[in-house]
Amino acid sequence: ATTNPRDFSGTLKEAIVGADVFIGVSAPHVLDEHDIAAMADDAIVFAMANPTPEVDPIVASKHAAVVATGRSDFPNQINNVLAFPGFFRGLLDAGVSDITPPMLVAAAQAIAERVGDDELNASFIIPSVFDPLVAGAVAEAIVRVVESSKE
Repeated sequence: ATTNPRDFSGTLKEAIVGADVFIGVSAPHVLDEHDIAAMADDAIVFAMANPTPEVDPIVASKHAAVVATGRSDFPNQINNVLAFPGFFRGLLDAGVSDITPPMLVAAAQAIAERVGDDELNASFIIPSVFDPLVAGAVAEAIVRVVESSKE
């Protein structure tokens, strides 16, 4: 897959213009309201720098359709605790130690499926870190991938 089909080279502020998605895992306050407003209509912003995101989520939500951060005090907290310990439980249950791309995809799908169509909205795209069923769903997904690879 090509991630930069236009072979763009430039600054973040130049690259963000017209972008559909921003996924930040860098540093606080690298974007401002003007930058988010310059993105495509209905843009998605994942500002994951912790404890201070790349852009203020309240400001970002003025212009982006979906905003997520790594923080628990804003909607859509993206946190790796959703994958763990279920991922490792699945590896242990399946008796394997190697992690494969299909396992990663299966874990992501299991997490996503914990948000029902009737619940899904701009402020709820990912289950709560307190959802007691996430770990089991992830573990089962890993086991299924391992078992299907043995066939």
